[in-house]
Amino acid sequence: MIRIKPVSSLEKAMPESDIADFAPLTRISALKGERLSVQVLHTYEYEPGVGSGFESRVNAELTVRGALAPYVTVHDVCNVPVERPVLQNVEADEDYISTRPGLFPDLLRPLHYVNKVCCTAGLVFSVWIEIEVPEDSAAGEYALDITLDGGEGNFAETSVTVEIIDAVLPKESIYMTQWFHCDCLATYYNVEIWSERHWEIIENFARMAVKNGINMLLTPVFTPPLDTAVGGERPTAQLVGVTKREEEYSFDFSLLDRWVEMCDRIGIQYFEIAHFFTQWGAEHAPKIVANVDGVERKIFGWETEAAGEEYSTFLRTFVREFLAHMKKNGNDKRCFFHISDEPREAHLESYRAARAVVADLLEDYVIMDALSNYVFWQDGVVSTPIPSNNHIAPFIEGRVPNLWTYYCCSQSRKVSNRFVAMPSWRNRSIGFQMYKYDIVGFLHWGYNFYNNRHSGDAIIPFLQQDGDSWVPAGDAFSVYPAQNGQPLPALRLLVFFDALQDMRAMKLCESYYGKDAVVKVIDDAIGTDVTFDTCARNAAQILNIRETLNAMIKRAIEKK
Repeated sequence: MIRIKPVSSLEKAMPESDIADFAPLTRISALKGERLSVQVLHTYEYEPGVGSGFESRVNAELTVRGALAPYVTVHDVCNVPVERPVLQNVEADEDYISTRPGLFPDLLRPLHYVNKVCCTAGLVFSVWIEIEVPEDSAAGEYALDITLDGGEGNFAETSVTVEIIDAVLPKESIYMTQWFHCDCLATYYNVEIWSERHWEIIENFARMAVKNGINMLLTPVFTPPLDTAVGGERPTAQLVGVTKREEEYSFDFSLLDRWVEMCDRIGIQYFEIAHFFTQWGAEHAPKIVANVDGVERKIFGWETEAAGEEYSTFLRTFVREFLAHMKKNGNDKRCFFHISDEPREAHLESYRAARAVVADLLEDYVIMDALSNYVFWQDGVVSTPIPSNNHIAPFIEGRVPNLWTYYCCSQSRKVSNRFVAMPSWRNRSIGFQMYKYDIVGFLHWGYNFYNNRHSGDAIIPFLQQDGDSWVPAGDAFSVYPAQNGQPLPALRLLVFFDALQDMRAMKLCESYYGKDAVVKVIDDAIGTDVTFDTCARNAAQILNIRETLNAMIKRAIEKK
């Protein structure tokens, strides 16, 4: 007998879970234009000792009926092996699902077994149902009827009521970037960088990024100097062609123009220009290749002093010509610039010297970097700091304008993150936190990083979510690479997108009631004065926030 239960998209069912332990989801509301996700847990009960043993599983046909059915996409939620749920030297808090190696739900893939659902005795799995609510939907309640039919009396049905509120979800207003690694796609699919097949794959992955709220794309004008061992190299992924004749440089922007055209076509709004100096100190130049007397060779790299005369001359020449080129089509103000990623206080002077090379040329543009020491802002060394969410308090207290935040492998305790071993409500908490503190941008380093530490080797993403036992599983990427060159989303990507949608709903509610009223809803639901150290402790808290806000929006609309 098949057993099913609709539950929130914020739940994670481990294979050994008991389906009875999960609260059923019977109704949920959404705004017009919102993408709503729900899950249906399933398991199979059969009489032991009967048959050959293959009867311990059944492939069931899934049917979704109702007025919203045409807008539904169904995914199979697959478990992935996790060896490192959290960093070894970090004491995890009590809200992890588990800190032991095991199988965790994460990968979303299309239904297999000829579009059927495999229900297995003694194990709990789930299907993920996305509903793209049209902006022109009529307000009201809709029944979403779901059945699983395995034949021979193996049949189960359930229903979820979806209420559509008579208001359109506002457009996204936050800057959102997850670093896009072109070289990792070329390596995984074994294609030549900037070949036609590479461009196809890049666009596939970039489309998935846009669908899930990413509106800024890391743009490799030169090979990004990120996660590379000192003296090591990543494959050359350089959009700008460089020619050197004696001491003169010229630039070919044709590949960059193709990149911009692709971004325009798929909906990318902003270009995050790759860092001009190496990571963790700004002490060297990135790898840059050029045509020198008809031969392509590396002209800058680890051997190059960051603020030395030779690289400074080159970089200033490049920045001038790059800006002039982007201005021709009105694209220069879409560009955001980096000096060096994650400098520490010990790197203050080297970062200051590196920034000085281009500061005057970029005074009318945003220069931003992920860093966590307040002194960089206090001393005026960086104009747009991006502190990690566990070091953001001094920046908030200092009223830093246009504040961003980020997280990566080290943000393991109390704060929001998207590790596989964290519950989804921990992931989605970032939305109400960023709303409350007026955060304007979010950065994460791993959209599709398929290398191990310092890019020593490529990994197998389906087996090594921890980057070959390097970072907590889930930190390095949010999409899996399917065989056909298409991305498969991790459920973590969709849950984070829900956090972005929450922020948009909060902004709409604020337009009717004011910000203080919305913040009160958040604090009341969580039960405290929310900070970045305060995450939801269960699915109900976040669901309560959204249902309360949606009800407030509904009342405001009805009063018009």
